[in-house]
Amino acid sequence: MTDFPSHDLDSAPDASKPLLENSQKAFGRLPGLHKVMAESPQALEGYQLLHKLFTETDFDADEMTVVWQAINVEHECHYCVPAHTGIAKRMKVSDEITEALRNETSLPSPKLEALRTFTLAMLRGRGHVSDAEMTAFFDAGYRHRAVLDVVLGLAQKTMSNYINHVAETPLDEPVKPFAWQRKAA
Repeated sequence: MTDFPSHDLDSAPDASKPLLENSQKAFGRLPGLHKVMAESPQALEGYQLLHKLFTETDFDADEMTVVWQAINVEHECHYCVPAHTGIAKRMKVSDEITEALRNETSLPSPKLEALRTFTLAMLRGRGHVSDAEMTAFFDAGYRHRAVLDVVLGLAQKTMSNYINHVAETPLDEPVKPFAWQRKAA
C-alpha cells in the first residue's frame, strides 16, 4: 500500500498547522489520524468540525460511545476502536459498555441496545431503514433529532474509519493497550 504522509507541526501544509495545534491542545499530543488527515487541510477541518458538532448533540457520553463504537466495530477500524476505548475511559463510560461494544455482546440497557441496533441499521442500509426499525428506535425513547444525530456520527466515523483503512494509521502509544481485532464468529 502507498505510504501516506504523517505530518507534524513542521511538515504539515500551512493550512493544516492551526488545525494540528487545536489537536495538540485538545489531546496533549497529535493523534496519528490527525497527522495523516493533515495532508488535506479540508479533510482535517471537516473531521474536527464533525467531531465537535457530534459532541454537542443531545447524546450523553454513553450514547456517543455507542454510536462511535458500533460504527468502528462494524467497519473493523483497527485504529478507531482502541482510540475510542481510550476516549470512553476519559469520558467515564463504564467498562461494561465498552466491552459489550468491542465484543459485540448485549449492552446493559435496552435503550443503549436500541441505539446500537438503529445505528447499525442505518449503516448497513446506507440510510434506508424500515418502518419497524424506526418505530423500535422511537419506542426506545429516541426522537427525530436522534435519527439525524446518528447520521452525523456516521459521517464523522466514516471519514476516520476509511482514512485509517487506506492509510493503515499506526496505533498511538497511549491506546496500544486497547488494541482490538474482531472476534471470530
